[in-house]
Amino acid sequence: MANPALIDIRNLRSGYGSKPVLQGLNLHVNPGEIVAVIGRNGVGKSTLMKSLIGLLPCSGGEILMNGEAIHQLPAYQRARHGIGYVPQGRDVFPRMTVEENLRVGEALGKRVKSERYEEIYNYFPILRERRKQQASTMSGGQQQQLSIGRVLIGSPSLMLLDEPSEGIQPSIVKDIARLVVELNRSTGLTVLFVEQNLEMIQAMAQRCYVMDKGLVIEELDPAMLSDPEVVRRCLSI
Repeated sequence: MANPALIDIRNLRSGYGSKPVLQGLNLHVNPGEIVAVIGRNGVGKSTLMKSLIGLLPCSGGEILMNGEAIHQLPAYQRARHGIGYVPQGRDVFPRMTVEENLRVGEALGKRVKSERYEEIYNYFPILRERRKQQASTMSGGQQQQLSIGRVLIGSPSLMLLDEPSEGIQPSIVKDIARLVVELNRSTGLTVLFVEQNLEMIQAMAQRCYVMDKGLVIEELDPAMLSDPEVVRRCLSI
């Protein structure tokens, strides 16, 4: 029997109060994949991310992780199952230092060795340099690196990235894309990300789902992702 997908989303329905957004969405992510979700603004991409981590309740359908239903679990329990979430807009704790922000990644009860912090600082050298600095004084790109580093402290099996390139200078976008690909290659980290930056999609994604009106309407394989015109068309759907 084939191993289950790391995340299997079946007929998912979710939204905000009485306003439905996801209309019966289906997708899956296999262990060790980097998968993108693309589409124009307002089609439900961020709603999908919030529903996966448990910030929005599911009104229908299922979310399975390694074959186990998690859609009724609160967000902190989903995180303990190995889901790390980097929200749109970074959402660091502004009055806390870099080091204090990273320590929040331990809040789920996992014992983190000091060597793990060194690994994160090696991924993002600017965080070592600024570790005693308040997060609010850092640039958008540095805050994004901090937000990713905070998630990586807990060694997740699945990392959710919501618009990781938003408001960040191109050089740091390239650095983040390069790091995520290297982490995937060296550790097997599985990644599901929402993005509209064409270069980042092509640099990171191994497969791609296209969303419109709360549904997945198309899937792009690696060969299709290499064609910029195909990706641009799907971003405007």
